[in-house]
Amino acid sequence: MQERKKDRGAVRGHACAHSPERARARRPSVRVATDIASLAAETWDRLANPDPATYDPFLSHAFLSALERSGSVAPEAGWSPCHLMVEDENGGLLAAMPCYLKTHSMGEYVFDQGWADAAERAGLAYYPKLQTAVPFTPVPGRRLLARAEADAGRAAELLLEAARSLATRLGASSWHATFLDAPTWDRLAAKGCLQRTGLQYHWHNRGYARFDDFLAALTSRKRKAIRRERRLALADGIRIEAKSGKDISEADWDAFYAFYMDTGSRKWGQPYLNRAFFSLLGESLGERVLLFLCHRAGRPIAGALNLIGGDALYGRYWGAIEHHDFLHFETCYYRAIEHAIALGLARVEAGAGGEHKIARGYEPVTTRSAHWIRDARLRRAIADYLARERRHVALEAALIDEETPFRRDRRPGSGSCPAKS
Repeated sequence: MQERKKDRGAVRGHACAHSPERARARRPSVRVATDIASLAAETWDRLANPDPATYDPFLSHAFLSALERSGSVAPEAGWSPCHLMVEDENGGLLAAMPCYLKTHSMGEYVFDQGWADAAERAGLAYYPKLQTAVPFTPVPGRRLLARAEADAGRAAELLLEAARSLATRLGASSWHATFLDAPTWDRLAAKGCLQRTGLQYHWHNRGYARFDDFLAALTSRKRKAIRRERRLALADGIRIEAKSGKDISEADWDAFYAFYMDTGSRKWGQPYLNRAFFSLLGESLGERVLLFLCHRAGRPIAGALNLIGGDALYGRYWGAIEHHDFLHFETCYYRAIEHAIALGLARVEAGAGGEHKIARGYEPVTTRSAHWIRDARLRRAIADYLARERRHVALEAALIDEETPFRRDRRPGSGSCPAKS
């Protein structure tokens, strides 16, 4: 990574001024930080989470630092941090963007391996590539973090310019920004980035005071099915407890890590996170960490890890060392819904994939990513593919909307409840 270290210096932006000397003094600069620990947590968090009501735990310094401190994110794992910082003339942080140089496409949940194959067939090297994302975290949110909304447009322009420049100097084929908020997606498209969409399934709280209020919004058949699943999930004498903050012991993390490793090994072949990450996460995020542990015959057999945001509960990891019918649905979906209602949260985001979530009250939500491809031929081929893919995603979302389990008079847009965001 010697070439990368050269980029710790400033990558200069542009600003208007009356003289070259004044321009050099006033224009913001963009520099590269090769580890999040080199940035003050308070300074980063002011950019990442300016509003407690919409706090995103994954953008926090604590979460990103736990990934790097544990070694789960590291050059040897194919994730080399190169976070971009926009600074004013006094060195104050105006904007930032989490960024990584990558040698593979694992842990992103926006799949571009087909693009890599196409590049190889054309005699092009696809890796390394530059990636703006929260590693291993398919959670939509802000990625270009500006000090104020008034700065967002200019910051996006500077960060995009810097990302392209850095990608070129590091020999990267492309730059990708995944799980974007809609305003950033539009801004990057206006700057020439390709647009991609996908689908996730989120649960939306429409003013429910308790779980039964949610059930009342469903058709009778679906309501009965969920009650049956909840009953059968605990039929083998299983007890589920919720723990957060200091109540989560190292023994609890040991048990959960065993679950995570078992499921991750079968699902991905090689789990992304190591044991140290979970202890660091619990230590740094405290009460925002919610762990459901399932016990049977006096020992833990399964668990689900969640993080609590300002307006959402985020389901992240599930694992089990025993199979019990419907226990996954009970622990990951129904308990999450109950806690979101109790905490007054607006939604539950249960991660990527899983059309089985639809029958359990989770609804389709569009996800967005933006892509800058350096080679013109590859860019044209990907642009054609993405145009077709966006149409397919929109059609699929419309079809799924017709399959949701809500009563006709309680569906979004029916007039009896607010439409989902």
